Amino acid sequence: MTDTTEKGVDSRRVQAKTSFINDPKFRAFFYQAALVIAVLGLFLWLWMNAATNLAAQGRATGFAFLGQSSGFNISFSLIPFDRTSSYLQVYFVGILNTLLVAAVGIVLATFLGFAVGIARLSKNVLIRALAAVYIEIIRNVPLLLQLIFWYFLSLNALPVVRESLALPGGIVANRRGVSFPQPIFDDRFIWVALVAVVALTVALVMRRRTLKQIETTGDRRSVWLPFFGVLIVPVVAAFFLTGTQVQFSFPELTGFNYTGGWTAPPELTALILGLVLYTAAFIAEIVRAGIQSVNYGQTEAAAALGLKDSDRLNLVIIPQAMRVIVPPLTSQYLNLTKNSSLGAAIGFPELVNVFVGTALNQSGRAIEIIGLTMLVYLTLSLVTSIFMNWYNARVALVER
Repeated sequence: MTDTTEKGVDSRRVQAKTSFINDPKFRAFFYQAALVIAVLGLFLWLWMNAATNLAAQGRATGFAFLGQSSGFNISFSLIPFDRTSSYLQVYFVGILNTLLVAAVGIVLATFLGFAVGIARLSKNVLIRALAAVYIEIIRNVPLLLQLIFWYFLSLNALPVVRESLALPGGIVANRRGVSFPQPIFDDRFIWVALVAVVALTVALVMRRRTLKQIETTGDRRSVWLPFFGVLIVPVVAAFFLTGTQVQFSFPELTGFNYTGGWTAPPELTALILGLVLYTAAFIAEIVRAGIQSVNYGQTEAAAALGLKDSDRLNLVIIPQAMRVIVPPLTSQYLNLTKNSSLGAAIGFPELVNVFVGTALNQSGRAIEIIGLTMLVYLTLSLVTSIFMNWYNARVALVER
């Protein structure tokens, strides 16, 4: 009892003699705070120095130029734009065009990458070899070179306007782009859209409950049939009950070009095609590695239960492989979004082309424009990372 008391007293004496400077927690906080202050001070010094130099040159600073008229046209825009539009509208046009390329590219690259990654493990020698050849060729050719190749191929492989290819569904393809029929809705369509949002929410909740019941009870039941039933039936009913009218604007040859519909210029087609093929090759290797990381005993156990090859892949292998696939998959999504800036090399009016290029040359506001552009890519990267981290936490295996 006496020894224990003496040890406790000695311990308190040692703690009392220890300076707070030697406390690991205090030192960690001090170093981090010093680093933050130093970085902020560096940025403040750079900003003040740049402002002083610009003032000495008689050049204005600030963001007031965003309200000025741009004075130039943009070949492709998702929102109305003309020469009288402001630099702020140029900024929005570039953001929307970048988002269009990133969203379409991520979806298509994911599907193609998963398909090729699974094909790399196929028992069919021909399919496995074709997938390997595709991956090795695409991954080892610079992306910029591929974009230029697809751009000039689309300009030379497709026919002139007078000899346009008529594809199924009213689609027309020529050297000036690919034209699609465009649906035009009346004002009552807003009610159909609201019903669609509610139906989608209910369908997702029902699907989640069904999957949880399957996991808990082991009873196999249909998942997608009720999902699409709950989603489609209310939307169709709302469409007919509201009397919504839908008309289609089809591309028609008028003079020397097609009018009507929605046209994707060759620059957009080449950019999306190049980004999808390039990113899908890397995703395919990620998927292959993720599938091979699953213990082969899991596959044997699924086969012993009598599951088909497709069921073994969808219900056993892929769910376990996702914890390995998702983290590097996030990096590929970020790379695709940032690589969309290479569209400037083939003339697609994404953010870097129209804002950092044309707008900067005309306004001369380099610091402001570069800063705003960096803010967009930083925001897109953070949002993508947050979503993928949330999804990764959902698919991660939890030990019980």
